[in-house]
Amino acid sequence: MTESPSITAYWNAFLEDHPEAAENYDSAWAFGDNPRLANELLELVLSGIKTGTAQNYEQNEAQGLPLPFIGGLSILLDSTGEPRAIIETTKVEIVPFAEVTAEFAYSEGEDDRSLESWRYNHEVYFTRQLQAEGKRFDPDMRVICETFQLVHINKQL
Repeated sequence: MTESPSITAYWNAFLEDHPEAAENYDSAWAFGDNPRLANELLELVLSGIKTGTAQNYEQNEAQGLPLPFIGGLSILLDSTGEPRAIIETTKVEIVPFAEVTAEFAYSEGEDDRSLESWRYNHEVYFTRQLQAEGKRFDPDMRVICETFQLVHINKQL
C-alpha cells in the first residue's frame, strides 16, 4: 500500500480485528471530482443511504485502474484525504449508461433517488470529466456500476 500514513495506519488497525481481510484490499479513494461531492457522498454512505457508485469504464481503463471486485475492500476518504470508512464490494456490473437500472440509481442515494435524476446528474458529472479530456458524453458509454456495503467506520476522526 503506497497511501498516506493515516490510510496505512487505519488499514493496519482494521486488519488487527480482521486479519482475513488482508488479501481483499482494493484501494483508497474519495467520491466525485471535487471536495463538496466527496464529503456529501461520503456522508450518504456513513448514514447508510448510499450503497452504490458509478464510474466511467473507459476513463477507469485509461487511467490503468483495476476494476472493483466482489469482496474487495476499499477505504473511503473525505475531501482532505483522511480515511473515514471501509466498504466491501458486493456486485459489479458494466452496462451502457442508457441501461443503468432504476434499482441501481436508487442505491446511489443521491437527489430524489430516481432514475431520471440519476441520469441527469451523472450525465452532467460524466460530461464534466470527459470535457477535461476533450471528449463528449455518449449515452452508450460503459459505466461500472458497483454495489457495496459499509463494513467499518473510522471512529478515530
